[in-house]
Amino acid sequence: METTTAEGRMVVPARTGRGVRVAAGRRVSVVDLDGGQVGDVFAFTADMREHLSAAHTRATTNRLFPAPGQHFVTDRRRPILTLVSDTSPGWHDMLIPACDPERYARLGAGPDHPSCAENLRRGLADLGLAAQVTPQPVNVFMRIPVEGNELRWLPAATRPGDAITFQAVMDCVLVVSACPQDLVDINGGDPTPLAIDLLPAD
Repeated sequence: METTTAEGRMVVPARTGRGVRVAAGRRVSVVDLDGGQVGDVFAFTADMREHLSAAHTRATTNRLFPAPGQHFVTDRRRPILTLVSDTSPGWHDMLIPACDPERYARLGAGPDHPSCAENLRRGLADLGLAAQVTPQPVNVFMRIPVEGNELRWLPAATRPGDAITFQAVMDCVLVVSACPQDLVDINGGDPTPLAIDLLPAD
């Protein structure tokens, strides 16, 4: 598995996760290769003592999702990533937790159904790392509109090649899960791969 910050593309096969180390100043894109696929993005400081916090980010930006130029922050309210650009239709979510075995059990799936929580664990393990908790992820391309007091679970609206790009504010570890959810309609019932593009710094 990839463990360096070398430039290039890493494919994240459908239903799996991959982790990369990203140096401060480097840019990284999450690309929807086939369209219609959600990605769970997790970020940790290099020492694994802090993680990107969706809740702290919402409080910092006063938005459900940051605008380009705004920061995602850690659970200690320190900027970890900056949203640089987004070529997708712009639907992303920071309300829904990572899918896990308990979620799939409640949906009637078997015990071996993959999950984003397990993909996070394996992606970190490939780098020789582990997390004490499963943070709430940044669910890129996930379309969960809020209507009144209710949430709707709609298929991702991305097209092949759509991408969202971040810049690391500090040295960090990024894990991307090509969400394996096939029991609600966020991936159109058929999960597909994503890619992580490691780009040069500005």
